[in-house]
Amino acid sequence: MTPSKTATLNLRIDPRIKEAARIAALQDHRSIANLIEVLIRKHCEANGISIPEQQSLFEQADDAMDA
Repeated sequence: MTPSKTATLNLRIDPRIKEAARIAALQDHRSIANLIEVLIRKHCEANGISIPEQQSLFEQADDAMDA
């Protein structure tokens, strides 16, 4: 499912790592952002880290604002 909202993540990395990510993304026909998201999802899955559904995140935020 395609998320309806996204968040911005700004980070600094070694230029050589960025270039490697660019090449990997090109080989997979992805953007660098999508490649990074896929890698994070795979890492979380391999390490038993659950990624909540986007809707539940919004509900939690709404509940916190109501409290």
